[in-house]
Amino acid sequence: MTLRKKKLGARGEQIAINYLQRQGYKILERNYRNRLGEIDIIARQGTYLVFIEVKTRSDTLFGSPLDSVTTAKQRQLSKVALEYLSRKECFDHPARFDVVGVQLKEMDATRLQDVKIDLVQNAFDFSYGYE
Repeated sequence: MTLRKKKLGARGEQIAINYLQRQGYKILERNYRNRLGEIDIIARQGTYLVFIEVKTRSDTLFGSPLDSVTTAKQRQLSKVALEYLSRKECFDHPARFDVVGVQLKEMDATRLQDVKIDLVQNAFDFSYGYE
């Protein structure tokens, strides 16, 4: 991954966190990693434990940010989330997956009009399938 893409992703995640906090989400963890993969943000909203994938794009040449959360990505996120639930012993809490799409017109995107944010709550169910 190039440095530019890393910066773009980090900027998008920070924008998403600020947005989610304004929407009432309490951020619990960022960039949670285990041997199965990574979840960008883990938060609580009301009674829900929410696993959040953030996708950031500077253009829509290859589709919207939301289009890149494929079935394979959903399976991988599900595996990481199940390990998290097991490790934290919180299977008794309702959980869901949200996806945040961030489109930046400029790399810095310091002005609000330079940013488009799409939040899809309960974007997909836990996926248990294997390929």
